[in-house]
Amino acid sequence: MSLLEWRDEFRIGIPEVDQEHRELIASINALHAEVGEGTTTEAVAGFLGELHARIAAHFALEEKVMRARRYPKYNEHKRDHERLLDEIREIMDTYESVRNYDQAMLSATLSVWFGRHFRTLDAELHSVLGGHG
Repeated sequence: MSLLEWRDEFRIGIPEVDQEHRELIASINALHAEVGEGTTTEAVAGFLGELHARIAAHFALEEKVMRARRYPKYNEHKRDHERLLDEIREIMDTYESVRNYDQAMLSATLSVWFGRHFRTLDAELHSVLGGHG
């Protein structure tokens, strides 16, 4: 079962960016598929850490482009990135302390965040950048 399904509402209308976002979601799902029922606590902790790292890497590249292009809403956009990373970090910390992996909560968190972020901040960013980056 996938952690996060691609939905049309995630599309921003710039094919390269939509493809990059699809690849990020596919990467998250492939990573999640490695964490099956009855898996070890180390595997779940590893998955959450890798999830955080992959999303952070995507954000770092996007932020590099924004800085290079002097994007005027960089700070707002970066704050939204940090908000998701903080939420994932909280899920990681909770797992570390109580060993309870709530897949439904993680799935909902990612789905809501990606849906809102892609539709608003990413759509605006890429319309300003002309689809580049």
